[in-house]
Amino acid sequence: MEKKINLPGISYLRTIQYIVYGGIILYFGKDVFVPLSLAVLVSFVVFPVARWMEARGVSRMASILICVTAMMIILLGLIALMVSQVLSFVQELPVIREKLSRALGEMSQLITESFGISSQQQSDWFSEIVNRSASSFLSFAQSAISTSATSLVLLILVPVYAVLILYYRHQWLNVLYRFFPNQEKEEIRELLSLSIETYYNFIKGMAVVYLIVGTLNSIGLLILGIPHAILFGFTASILTFIPYIGIMVGSLAPITMAWITYDSVWGPLGVVGIFAFVQYLEANLIFPWAVSRRLQVNTLVTLVAIFLGGIIWGMAGLILFVPFVGILKLIADHSPRLATLSMMLGKDKSFSKKNTDIDENQQGMAPAPPDAEKRNTG
Repeated sequence: MEKKINLPGISYLRTIQYIVYGGIILYFGKDVFVPLSLAVLVSFVVFPVARWMEARGVSRMASILICVTAMMIILLGLIALMVSQVLSFVQELPVIREKLSRALGEMSQLITESFGISSQQQSDWFSEIVNRSASSFLSFAQSAISTSATSLVLLILVPVYAVLILYYRHQWLNVLYRFFPNQEKEEIRELLSLSIETYYNFIKGMAVVYLIVGTLNSIGLLILGIPHAILFGFTASILTFIPYIGIMVGSLAPITMAWITYDSVWGPLGVVGIFAFVQYLEANLIFPWAVSRRLQVNTLVTLVAIFLGGIIWGMAGLILFVPFVGILKLIADHSPRLATLSMMLGKDKSFSKKNTDIDENQQGMAPAPPDAEKRNTG
């Protein structure tokens, strides 16, 4: 007699439906959700400082405005620095183009001598590649212009949204209570406070990591005599938020510049050596020291989140989806019903001890853990 296996297909299908519907809503509503999501993350970063100022007698609105304004000034200062570096780089494009043309000519001659491919054939292939990529470049330029215009709008909307979210935070907390009526209010407050604290410490630590790594990259490139070392060093530093791929993409420009500058293989090898050494320091010393509490998400989930974020929200999704997955992982770590999700999102050793204790308690294998210290979200 054939044995029948009962699978809970309905619940899984319903979950898949929710995911699909949610993706559709996020895609078509990105003009609304992107600035709101950025504002939520900004409020997470600003809230601990604003609450500290409120505890010392500063009014709520004044403390919020001071914190958000200070953050925007720092951000605009960094943007101005990067723009000045880019403009300096653009001014040298004619010289770079001349050196690149000479280097390509030498490479063409080497290919002719080594493989017997004539210069005319190489020119025809190159022209075909250029013609095919012209439309792609035009599309990229249009996308870049659109992204720049959107960024200017976000620079206005996000601070306003962040101020309003922080000012009416008690009202949003009451709304959250209504969304989860079966949960204890203290549990919701504790989890929200833990999410804010963890994300604040993570962002603060990552800012230190980017600063140190960018400085080390820039110093190394300056020692090699690579032009625009600060631009290349900090660009590669910021791109390290994409595991493995980011550092490779960030190294392409300085490697090309080193090749053009030195007309030999030693310049690019020097850049690769510097970036590899700094990356080793970042992974083994700088990151563990600066980021005391990581968003424990495994590399596969991080890459998938970046990929899906780029599809759904474009450049903003590349930045936003990773911290959202990290916060989701944090919530799953502290919810017994989401233990499986916590295991799926986390690393091998990041499956929290609290969830393990809860599972053991449910099986009668261990005493209940003491209640966590209650946190106040202000």
